[in-house]
Amino acid sequence: MALVITLLAAAIATVVWYAAGQKNTMKIGVLALMYWGATLMWVVDGIACLAEGEAFIEIIDTAAMFDDAMLGLLVVTAGLAVWAIYLLIKDPKGTIRKSFAA
Repeated sequence: MALVITLLAAAIATVVWYAAGQKNTMKIGVLALMYWGATLMWVVDGIACLAEGEAFIEIIDTAAMFDDAMLGLLVVTAGLAVWAIYLLIKDPKGTIRKSFAA
């Protein structure tokens, strides 16, 4: 489930980034790349599970599936938090610089 949730977040961020086009000042591409990196991490984890003889995605045990979904939501939330910190540091619209200059 973490793979599915992260993949969905990556797809949504990519569509928003593509729709924003050249006027994108919020660095949504960075958020999309973070989510695609997390998706790649989950795919590698799934392949490692397959190599050990386990299932790629656990769907039989509902408790494990719930835990995996919570982990996916935590990763998406952490990605948003890191992106927000990135925006504060980069200040793409210059609002923080303007507030300190006044």
